[in-house]
Amino acid sequence: MAASTAKNGRRGKASGRSGNPAKRPEVAVKPATFRDWVGAARLRTLPLAVAPVIIGTGAAHLVDGLLHWVLALGCLAVAVFLQIGVNYANDYSDGVRGTDAFRVGPARLTGAGRAKPRAVLTVALVFFALAALSGLALVVRTQQWWLIAVGALCIVAAWFYTGGKRPYGYAGLGELFVFVFFGLVATLGTTWIQVRVLPQEAWFGAVAAGFFACAVLLANNLRDIDQDRAAGKMTLSVRIGRRGTQVFYTVLVALALAIGVLIAVFYPIAWLTLMTLLLLGPAILIVWTYKAPRELVVALSLTSFGSLLYAALLFWAFVG
Repeated sequence: MAASTAKNGRRGKASGRSGNPAKRPEVAVKPATFRDWVGAARLRTLPLAVAPVIIGTGAAHLVDGLLHWVLALGCLAVAVFLQIGVNYANDYSDGVRGTDAFRVGPARLTGAGRAKPRAVLTVALVFFALAALSGLALVVRTQQWWLIAVGALCIVAAWFYTGGKRPYGYAGLGELFVFVFFGLVATLGTTWIQVRVLPQEAWFGAVAAGFFACAVLLANNLRDIDQDRAAGKMTLSVRIGRRGTQVFYTVLVALALAIGVLIAVFYPIAWLTLMTLLLLGPAILIVWTYKAPRELVVALSLTSFGSLLYAALLFWAFVG
């Protein structure tokens, strides 16, 4: 024991921390690798950015029978850059608040001390800037100048989800945000950019995309419900509890599938959207039967990729 104490003392002097063992983990943290930075982008959530663009493009095709690939790719760039920017901004904001100290999911750059907060913030701002530039290019191309205000609102909403003094994500409003911006705005914006019309198919698809985005967020927050409560992060899941979250998640997924069935009455290929149950079925099962919070990472991924498959099949139904 004496030898161990002496050893700890030497470590403390070497680190310049007077042998305080509570500080040793900070010294041992390794700098983030390229893989860590890519992981912080949370690629498993990117289908939520891609799906609305696919649905919106399919709905636009119904109007003029054309595929506006350049405009569609521009919308895709905006959505993906914004999604990545949100993910890095959340990493930064939750990290500097200390919220991520309670996490049980994949480690974050800021919260785990793998990267300096300023560096993570800079990366977030870079992706927000890329989203803004892509959006500006679309505005110039289409002459829809009022969309600049919509784009600015998207970036502001993305930042204040977990940033600022009173982030609305900490007040249980996160699901409302993702429904509006990653469902309605992303889908309808894609359709409008291409054809300047919003057919009812675009609205139905936008609502379905929003439901999937909310379901993914619920799966994520269900995993962190105890940790968020301890950190004072009052997400919707913390407010309605574990069982309420499970029910709400299931209802949202069911409603999204019901929209696919409704659309199938007019576009028979849309019946194939039920194939997403191959992914969504196991996700629902995990949400209801998980034993460890980490299992919900799988449910989150299955739901996210289920939304992408759903969007692809709906696109096929619209394009024929």
